[in-house]
Amino acid sequence: MTEGAIIQLPQWLKTPAGEYLLAWEQRHLDQAVADVFGFHALQLGLPELEALAANRMPHRWLAVESPPLGAEARAEAAAAEIAGAPARTAVALHCHFDALPFATASLDLVVLPHSLELARDPHLTLREVERVLVPEGRVLILGFNPASLWGLRQRLGRMRRRLGLGTERDLFLPRAGEFIGYRRLRDWLRLLSFEVESGRFGCYIPPVTSAKWLARFGWTEKAGDRWWPPFGALYYIVAVKRVRGMRLIGLVRDEVRPKAVTAPAPVAATQRRAELETSDPN
Repeated sequence: MTEGAIIQLPQWLKTPAGEYLLAWEQRHLDQAVADVFGFHALQLGLPELEALAANRMPHRWLAVESPPLGAEARAEAAAAEIAGAPARTAVALHCHFDALPFATASLDLVVLPHSLELARDPHLTLREVERVLVPEGRVLILGFNPASLWGLRQRLGRMRRRLGLGTERDLFLPRAGEFIGYRRLRDWLRLLSFEVESGRFGCYIPPVTSAKWLARFGWTEKAGDRWWPPFGALYYIVAVKRVRGMRLIGLVRDEVRPKAVTAPAPVAATQRRAELETSDPN
């Protein structure tokens, strides 16, 4: 496969840079989802990544928008299960991400690995994720960072193509999808009553395409994590769905206000008795 043929994310993930990205995401996802408890977890998209492998929830699904798995892939998964090997998360759903076939407040964890970037409507997809999550449920989102060397090279390549000066070879990342900035995504989450719990940047190696140069720039991973963390090529955000309690605000109506119990007014004593006692009988 030539570099100019790389136009989709699944194809790009087979390149040295894509394998480097997958390794970083798998390592950090395993740490992020290991201690998230509940009963139902869902991964939206990117079946090349086992986002829920380290999670211990009894019910885990992988939803994709591509056609169903072929007979060969199903046979491979069945053979792995029979042999007792840890099988990949089963692809159980084929649906649009902005119309999930789950009841409201029915999932404890949803992972979106680059799903918002490739979604036909990112806002509606995120709103749908908020709908299906239970209160205090968690969403984990991975995305490319536009404020990075990878994002800069991608923007320059697209600019050259719009001007008619470049080709597909000028694009470092897949052609499809749009970057969503880290701060921009945090604002979207706040509007949907999510509370950002944690976040992290990673992949500081420059946008090189060969495994040889990726190995040479391996030292930038630790240096970038320490000295320029916001400029990593990737980021992930963990957010919690918060549901505030209701509180009645307003004046108390007079007819429902309890009335104070007042003692009866004292009766004025007549002066007749005093007059009789002081009067002279003679």
